[in-house]
Amino acid sequence: QVQLVESGGGLVQAGGSLRLSCAASGRSFSRSVMGWFRQAPGKEREFVAALRMTLSATSTYYADSVKGRFTISRDSAKNTVYLQMNSLKPEDTAVYYCAASSNSGAQVYTGQEYDYWGQGTQVTVSS
Repeated sequence: QVQLVESGGGLVQAGGSLRLSCAASGRSFSRSVMGWFRQAPGKEREFVAALRMTLSATSTYYADSVKGRFTISRDSAKNTVYLQMNSLKPEDTAVYYCAASSNSGAQVYTGQEYDYWGQGTQVTVSS
């Protein structure tokens, strides 16, 4: 049974940093897409960042709103993906979800392309 477990959320002041972790179990995601999405109250879920891992390369993708501030990375030995979030803004406040697709060719920006989801972790940025 595949599980994705997020951790690292919390309350931080604007300008601060947090690092989210997503630990995967039940299978290896060495050739896949792993991403982060977020959903703020009253808003639709939106894409944040993703890693596409193939035999030949690893590619990163970011939403324009977080480019230059957030960094997605992975530790393959731990089957864990991270989201380092710097220069946080109040508008980054949301529940952040980790997601994984077993298809390394999946459309990274589309939630429906992902097969597995974590339970979410709350990030709150105060002004």
